[in-house]
Amino acid sequence: MSFIRTVVPLSVWAAVALAAPAAEPEATPHPMVTAAPVLPRDFKPDTYVKSLIDGLGSDVSSYVASGVPQFFQDFPTGDKVKKSLGIDDDGLKAVPTSVLNLPSYANWTDEGWNLRVHGNVYKLPNASQDKIDELANVFLIGTEMKKLAPNEQDQARNVTRSIYVVQQAHENVTVHFENDVSVEPDASGGVINAKGGAQNITLPYETTVEGDFDTFVKLKNTTGANGGHMLAGNATKSIQSLNMYVDGTMSGNATAYLVPPTGFTIISDIDDILRITKIYVPKEGLLNSFARPFTPWMNMPEIYANWSASIPDFHFHYLTTTPEQVTRNYMDFIYKTYPLGSFDTRPLNFSDVSATLQIRRFLLDKIFQTFPQRKFILMGDTTNSDVMKAYPAMAKDYPGQVQCIFLRNTTATDDTDLFPYDTSGFEGLDQKQYMFFNVADELKNLDIVGGNCYNPSVKQNVTFGFQGRGFGNSAPKQSLMTSYALSFVVLASVFNMML
Repeated sequence: MSFIRTVVPLSVWAAVALAAPAAEPEATPHPMVTAAPVLPRDFKPDTYVKSLIDGLGSDVSSYVASGVPQFFQDFPTGDKVKKSLGIDDDGLKAVPTSVLNLPSYANWTDEGWNLRVHGNVYKLPNASQDKIDELANVFLIGTEMKKLAPNEQDQARNVTRSIYVVQQAHENVTVHFENDVSVEPDASGGVINAKGGAQNITLPYETTVEGDFDTFVKLKNTTGANGGHMLAGNATKSIQSLNMYVDGTMSGNATAYLVPPTGFTIISDIDDILRITKIYVPKEGLLNSFARPFTPWMNMPEIYANWSASIPDFHFHYLTTTPEQVTRNYMDFIYKTYPLGSFDTRPLNFSDVSATLQIRRFLLDKIFQTFPQRKFILMGDTTNSDVMKAYPAMAKDYPGQVQCIFLRNTTATDDTDLFPYDTSGFEGLDQKQYMFFNVADELKNLDIVGGNCYNPSVKQNVTFGFQGRGFGNSAPKQSLMTSYALSFVVLASVFNMML
């Protein structure tokens, strides 16, 4: 039954004014995500650390490689959720369906605007506060719910409820599009509201076993108020926006961004670059992600606001490999703090097993291939192993498309960061193309549009190999190994409690 009305952020596709209506929407499926590797029960810290440093072997969780807190691995799904909450299928029947609808992008083609629609369909079971508090305590290292401040308790309960949901398979999703987005001048890269494009589209594929949907659909250029239409992508540099609503739910609202073929797109990681996470300190990382209100890192909101106002038609795309279940908190933080834009996260399952340890690269390839003429600014930090590998590789694999690479050097300003990082991928890149920075202000006054992305006053000290504490003079290697191993021992105990 088609009851889900997905409100997906549309990267607005403008067809030529007065163009004839397109044929019935077509779509192409995209691979869904498989579960990340699981730490073995006979977990050995020394072997684990060595495999991580030696090159992200198959026994290394892609969560660590992706700069995402390791305790976000293996959230319960399906029957495990029902068992934890003490409910059955009959108890779920009366629960309304909810939808996580992710803000998305559209590209211009010979047939008009082609929009990606992606998200997840689920049910949020009823559970008492006492039960949620009991489940939340499993995630808290060295503390418990009753010891948290009231606002931290509220945050922990919200995150716990978002984890203990039951995904809905084989559902039909119908999305309603409206050109009613409220946009602010000089905000979100100069996004404008589309003048047409209102329509309903039923996605051509049912949700996966994990409740995911991810497909591209063709938008009709329907007439809006006063005879307005979406602008053709080859006739404008402006990014247009549409609101997306999923039928049958009040939760499936999002915005779509119709992004022209040329221009600048920033792809930004979130943890430890846009917000304080400290994934390299397990207890702090867990509390910052699970209980404490999200807090911006330094004055990054100011940096992004300045770029939004000064770089013409700047498309913001936020890419985190955080699991879908906790994505809503991330989006809520981003859209209250940073310019609006499209969003990517880690789907629940991945059909391409080879991509399990390369989910970020998979998502990067998707957007690069969708916009082969756009130039990209890549933002991340050195604690993120797959960023350190993928970002310089994108510059080499897509010549001329990577304008700038910015990486926060967390070890330079936080002595609790013992993660090593590998800079070997940057060897051979023009220094003007990338910069390792220490504080947000070092990103000011750069000529991004002109391609000069390096602030000469910021010493780079890049040796094109493993760097960081334990690999230089700042700390002995054994200190690094010991701290690293102990961190993962603590996290392994958290996994065992969750399973």
